[in-house]
This record gives sequence, structure tokens and C-alpha cells, in this order.
Amino acid sequence: MSGSLNLMKLCVGAEGPDDLLRWQQQRFGDAPACHVTRMWPRREAELLDGGSIYWVFKGVILARQRILRLDERIGDDGIRRCALVLDRNLVRVGAVPRRPFQGWRYLDGKDAPADLPEGRGAEEALPPSVAAALSEMGLV
Repeated sequence: MSGSLNLMKLCVGAEGPDDLLRWQQQRFGDAPACHVTRMWPRREAELLDGGSIYWVFKGVILARQRILRLDERIGDDGIRRCALVLDRNLVRVGAVPRRPFQGWRYLDGKDAPADLPEGRGAEEALPPSVAAALSEMGLV
């Protein structure tokens, strides 16, 4: 997604992209997927101009979803939160290792991993540890 501003987020609880897809299907059915976060991105306009959320699984970026819009959600505690409304299409990307971090981070389009070619996106994802090792060797 060269040129776009994106978000990067750890995907906690999912083993990989297929696991995330299954969870989103169970949770949201055919509706757009949604991820609620405490902080509202200050660079909203840039994110909504073609940006995606890049998912980090066990220390490796492996997939992205386009951000459709940001919706306000008020929790039971009365605190305003940001719901990232996501395209249901999960796009596999080249594996890039990432160190752990809290919350989300901005990811400039020039630093974002490239989408995998059409045929490779349907392949089962490598285990994150294998993808990280291959990436560190420059093989993916």
C-alpha cells in the first residue's frame, strides 16, 4: 500500500491469518469486521485515504485489511473508543518481523510489506516463527 498511511496492530489470540478470518466470520457474520481500540487516530483523514491495518501474528506481519471508516463506540464505562471498521477481505503480505509493542502504531506506506501475488494469498500461511526466520535471511 505504497503512499498510504496505515496502522500496525498485534493480533492477540489468533495463531495466524486463517484463525483471524475464522474468528471474524463467527463474530461478525457477513457484516464488516470491527476492531475497537481505546485511542482515536489523530491522522484519521490519512488512514481513510486507502489505509489498512497490518496484523502482526507472533512477531511477524502476515496480513492486512483495508480500513473502511472509524466509528465512535461508548463503552459500558462511558469511555469513548474508536471502532476500526474493516473490509472483510484479508490480504496476505510478505512476512516482516516486528518486535512487540502495545496498542497500535502508524505504518507509512513506504515501509509496509508488499501484498503477496494473487495465487500465493490463498496458500496456507507459514508458521510465524518460520516466516520470521525466512524474512531475516531475506528469503521472503
